[in-house]
Amino acid sequence: MLTKVNGKETIVQLGMSGIPHVKVADAKFPAPFTSGLEYAAPARGTWNIVHTGMLIPEAHEIFICATCCLRGVVLTAAEMDAADRFSTVEVREENLLDGSMEDLAIEGVSDIINKLPKRPPAVLVYTSCVHHFTGTDVDMIFATLRERFPDIDFTDCYMNPIMRKSGLTPAQLMRSRLYMLLHPRELNPKAVAIIGNDLPTNKDSDLMQVLERAEVKIHEITSCETYEEYQEMAESSIYISYYPEAAPGGDMLAERLGGKHLVMQFSYDYDEIDETFAELATTLGVPARTAEEISQLRELCEQELAETLELVGDTPVTIDYTHSTRPLGLALLLLRHGFNVTKVYLDAITAGDKPAFEALHKEYPNLELYPTVHASMRFAQAVNANESSDDSDAENTVKVLAIGQKAAYFDNTNYFVNVVEGGGMLGYEAVYTTARAMRDAYENEKDMETLVGVKGLGCGSGCCI
Repeated sequence: MLTKVNGKETIVQLGMSGIPHVKVADAKFPAPFTSGLEYAAPARGTWNIVHTGMLIPEAHEIFICATCCLRGVVLTAAEMDAADRFSTVEVREENLLDGSMEDLAIEGVSDIINKLPKRPPAVLVYTSCVHHFTGTDVDMIFATLRERFPDIDFTDCYMNPIMRKSGLTPAQLMRSRLYMLLHPRELNPKAVAIIGNDLPTNKDSDLMQVLERAEVKIHEITSCETYEEYQEMAESSIYISYYPEAAPGGDMLAERLGGKHLVMQFSYDYDEIDETFAELATTLGVPARTAEEISQLRELCEQELAETLELVGDTPVTIDYTHSTRPLGLALLLLRHGFNVTKVYLDAITAGDKPAFEALHKEYPNLELYPTVHASMRFAQAVNANESSDDSDAENTVKVLAIGQKAAYFDNTNYFVNVVEGGGMLGYEAVYTTARAMRDAYENEKDMETLVGVKGLGCGSGCCI
């Protein structure tokens, strides 16, 4: 007899199309949809643990897991032209049965290192769920490897899907491991490290402008080309994170090296942006933005939004969570400025998006939320393609303007903003840059199916050193 174990059902409307969704007025925070059998849409632009680990220059990645699990990560390394920095150790059934998991890891990693044409300064060893299911002594593995290879920095990384629902997620752990290899050194009060991002912070962003005004040395892993340059990040006295997944790693870094960790909020809310940058100014010991500067930035945002609205009119706009960490915040901003936002694709509502969720609940209760991993979403593209077809009006080609790859895929549109993980934006720049990107997306058709199938947007061949 089967017993239901996943709690109460979330209110989900299937409608005539059979595609699950819920009005924001009926949605529950933080989980608007019940967890169950999951579907992965073929929109691959967000980075995975292979891409992120490659940000450490000259480091070598070694994955230890079963063959079926190795396929995806092997392809990722090959697609980003980094196969020479990537190796695998295959776990077989006999290793689980004869208790040789520790020996397999130690001897497998040792054999790989000894056969490499050049000794790497650092090795990232990825263990998997089978190691934790079998009680493998991972600490002993790393202690032995460090003893055998004292000239190499080792760190523990994880390809472990069972971590997704409790504790630190694999993404949070991966971003913390990016900085575990930094060796302690004397802190420089005029050095700052931006941490936890897969993509470099935009040079013209609000953050970079404030840091340049403070005349500090800026470190960011995305710009490091050698392992020694990476190690120079350890001199930073302030660590700045603005990607939510990076916050735990920033706290670990501050505890280990002694600097101060400042969490900045990625936001589309003007007041929150001002509060965030006022805190940054205080931390850096520089004057905060003046009222005149703030007024000019807000005016720029309003002008860009107005120009975009004039162009797109009442075109349906859809948003998904892969574009940025605040999809509901972006929806609220656009709705308040007159845009016809019809859908937001997300699977959970983050703490940072809770104020926007509550405001949408009151002001725009009919806004529809759609999951991305619900099993029925495998039919969404076909359903939306049928609903949007209109052979009688060939000129009306722009059916949906999507912001994010998954929204573009589900809504089957070639008119979309092709940005993932915030695209290096922060502050007011995130508002006016998004408005400009919407205009470009509206006017310039893309090949959606080709673009969204490329893994790790911004991390193509030669992108990671």
